[in-house]
Amino acid sequence: MSKKLLITMTASLAMTAAAFAADAPGVTATEIKIGATYPFSGPASPLGATGKATIAFINSVNDRGGVNGRKINYITYDDAYSPPKAVEHTRKLVESDEVAFLFGPLGTPAMSATIKYVNAKKVPHAFIVTGATKFTDIKEYPFTTTALPSYDTEGKIYAKYFRSQLPAAKVGILYQNDDLGKDFVAAFKAVYKEAFADKVTALAYEVSDPTVDSQIVNLKAAAPEALLIAGTPKFAAQALRKINEMEWKPLIVLNTVGASIAATFVPVGLDKVTGVVSAAFFKDPADPKWKDDKGVQDYIAFFRKYLPGADIADSNYTFGTQQGMILEQLLKQCGNDLSRENILKQSKSFKDFVLPTALPGVKVNTSETSSQAYTQLQLQRWNGKSWDQFGEVMKAD
Repeated sequence: MSKKLLITMTASLAMTAAAFAADAPGVTATEIKIGATYPFSGPASPLGATGKATIAFINSVNDRGGVNGRKINYITYDDAYSPPKAVEHTRKLVESDEVAFLFGPLGTPAMSATIKYVNAKKVPHAFIVTGATKFTDIKEYPFTTTALPSYDTEGKIYAKYFRSQLPAAKVGILYQNDDLGKDFVAAFKAVYKEAFADKVTALAYEVSDPTVDSQIVNLKAAAPEALLIAGTPKFAAQALRKINEMEWKPLIVLNTVGASIAATFVPVGLDKVTGVVSAAFFKDPADPKWKDDKGVQDYIAFFRKYLPGADIADSNYTFGTQQGMILEQLLKQCGNDLSRENILKQSKSFKDFVLPTALPGVKVNTSETSSQAYTQLQLQRWNGKSWDQFGEVMKAD
């Protein structure tokens, strides 16, 4: 190679790097910086497995050479499910770490505390892990896309299920006293309408509460035949354990976030939660029914290599890995245009994207008019060892 050509190439690379620095924060010719906060500790720490799995999948992407020749530098901080910490760390990611965008930060309280700041900074807020319905408002939060079915969608599906199974029954709701839980209550009000006041008893708990035992005792006293538990794994496990101790036998529905086999069911006893109903949009890799499924086989191989010692029955790892797959697809769609404008555009341009671990019929779609990755759910019932899906893939409508 001639000295002149070498100098020209070096100058060209330097100019390209300068252009990246000027036009696309967090991007160089060899790297893209992306950030997120997760509750790796605190009252919702089981959900931190989602972040660990996303990190693991990103490591696998980087081992394959990255995306379009760039490695992903995924910077994560532990917010301990504390809104003030989430604010502090999010500001650091944007202002100090200068990430290109935020991907997959987790937790309704954390998002409530940071989403206005992120949107005001015009930083893409891609596929945040919360189902709080308010975050799906595109006009209010134009830079945000969500990675969970909205709690409104999920709640309406559960309410309609109760009404179809037990049309005259009283219903109890145990809910987390924040946007997570309140959305489920609002969804039941929308379905039950005038009958809500007479049919439904809803009791809240705070994430700072040591237990939810008193709420469960009071709910049983109201004598509902059906019970919705809308919360995170720690409190869902407490509720199920108390219900079992009291030998109470309502029809129980558990929200998707709380329905972790490893974090919720195992502490209670797998056989003691038989009959619990929930909804899902991805396969359980520990379920024998999927043993010949190529997507699950590939996931298990990935899991053994990149998450050694972790519990494959923990659905948070499955979901977190799907998040990593969505991130990889997003970057592929962006090509070499990693401006924030294009990252935002591509985050809203997913078209029938099928994840290998998604349940049959479930696809990822986003657009300029819908910021939700998932709008479909499949009801399933715990048989003591695994989930049995039933009915058709459902939407709120």
